[in-house]
Amino acid sequence: MSKISIIIPTINEANNLPLLLSDLSIIYKEGEILIIDSGSEDKTVNIANIYGAKVYKSKEKNRGLQLDIGAKNSEGEWLIFLHADTRLTNDWLTKVKSVLKGDKNYIYFFKFKINDKKVIYRILEILVNFRSQYLKQPYGDQGLIIHRSTYSKNNGFRNIPLMEDVDFVRRLKNKNDLKQLNLSIFTSSRKWERTNIFLQGFKNWNLRRRWLKGESTKSLHSEYYKQ
Repeated sequence: MSKISIIIPTINEANNLPLLLSDLSIIYKEGEILIIDSGSEDKTVNIANIYGAKVYKSKEKNRGLQLDIGAKNSEGEWLIFLHADTRLTNDWLTKVKSVLKGDKNYIYFFKFKINDKKVIYRILEILVNFRSQYLKQPYGDQGLIIHRSTYSKNNGFRNIPLMEDVDFVRRLKNKNDLKQLNLSIFTSSRKWERTNIFLQGFKNWNLRRRWLKGESTKSLHSEYYKQ
């Protein structure tokens, strides 16, 4: 089995990172974990070191840049991009390895689940999974699994602080290469807890609309993180 590189951008993720790194700990016989940190002021870097991850620093708070730094410093044939506030199932590696024996042109993503029991989140899961599977619009919080050659062929993640996942997917020449795994990834509900999920969804849609019309990702980034 070719080596797998798991790439995780971070900024002050000390509360979430230990849980994810615990889920990923079985990877070390098969691959590597890279943490690309953009100036955390908590124990994020210390935690990454304790778990044996390779740590790289980004001079900017820029997730697109962080992901690309990770890709360029990785050794794996397959690259798995994850957000720091996600969790995986116990059998994730076995299932992922079986998939990676197939076509190297495919870009895989997980089924979207929210790590919260509230019924309202089940509705959001249905909508997100429909969008990603049938409209071919998965986002970074669903995890992206990309062969190194496919990543390079599509010029990787651009140096933008927001919308880096949307931008990458939009630039793919063949959207049919996007494949959803029969495997769930669990993301934190924290970004929806401060507001109504439908209001948050509208805000996110509006930010994407403005970005597609040409508004600067720098200004949108500032607005997004004020939400």
